[in-house]
Parts: sequence; C-alpha cells; structure tokens
Amino acid sequence: MLAGGAASRYGGVPKGLLTVGGRRILDRVVESLHAVTGALPLLVANAPDAATWRPDVQTIPDTRPGFGSLGGIYTAVTAGGAGGRPVLCLAWDMPFVPEPLLRALVEGAAAGDYDAFLPESSGRRGLEPLCAVYGPACGPAIASRLDRGELRAISFHADVRVGILPLAEVRKVGGGDPDELFFNVNTPADLERAEALWRRRG
Repeated sequence: MLAGGAASRYGGVPKGLLTVGGRRILDRVVESLHAVTGALPLLVANAPDAATWRPDVQTIPDTRPGFGSLGGIYTAVTAGGAGGRPVLCLAWDMPFVPEPLLRALVEGAAAGDYDAFLPESSGRRGLEPLCAVYGPACGPAIASRLDRGELRAISFHADVRVGILPLAEVRKVGGGDPDELFFNVNTPADLERAEALWRRRG
C-alpha cells in the first residue's frame, strides 16, 4: 500500500486518512487488500507519525526517499516481496478499487508468468501503475531507472516482462468505468467528487 508524498495538493493532510462514505480511505484499501491476499498489507509511508495511522499494519519509509511513486513501488517490491514473492500494490488514496479487480490482477500475473501485471486504464499513461502486481525482477530494473533519474512509474517496463489486463476486462471485473475505479483523491474537489461517486455507486 503506497501512501505517496507530502500531499501538497491537499495542504499536507494525509489523503488516506480522509473519509469517503463515513470511512477512512486507508481502511477501505486495507480491507480490500486483506480480503484478496489474506494478510494485512505493508504500508509504505514517510510521515513521522505514519505508524499510528493503523497500528495493526506494518509501516516502513521509502528505501530510497525522494523518488516519488516509482520509489514507493521500489520499496514495496524490495521489502514486501522478500523471499521472491510478487507484491500487489495499491495507492492508499484510491477508495473505489474493488476486490474482484485486485484478484484478477493477482491471477493474471501468476497465469502469465509476468514480472509486472497492470490494468489498462483510460488515463494519460494508458495503464494504472499504482494498482498492479510487481515481481522480484522489478527491483533491479527499477533501481537502474532511479539511478538514472528516470522517475516515470512505467519507465522500467522495457526491462521486465509486462502483462496487461485489457480495458474491457477491467470494466467487466471492476464493475464500472476505469476513470471511477482508479479515481484518487488529491484535492478537496476530488474528495467532494469521491463522496458523490460513493453515493451513486451505493
């Protein structure tokens, strides 16, 4: 679970602690990940008080601070994937990613023997790297990009075996529009929209 940076667009307020539908986004994400993996997730967060947000969840800071989302993925892969296991990563400010979609990513990564398995999205990157499965081979590949200052979250894809869950499947298993499924809360206006989406989705 990736907590990201300083939440500058939200005035420094930790975004995952905001509530949508009366529940913290953090708690929604923890619940979904736990249901799919059978274990409480690892929280990658750099805030000094991060360990108090969910005392039952292990919290660690970025292994290589200052490298944005890619640095967070690197930390999750190298710490959460100890023993050569793939890790399921999800940003902590995405309240609407459903369990069936997370399961489809885990199953797709295993079935195709991929190093990285991501859902296709309708966003600018065409993929959603903050809701994806990453295997141990991604660690060295990401480290190489970090060393070169290449911080795009998908910059290392040319160096590993990448599988993609097609957009049609994302819609099918996710039960909705990818723009909503991968919606993340960055600003107060986003939080208002998230509340509206939650009410409409029931």
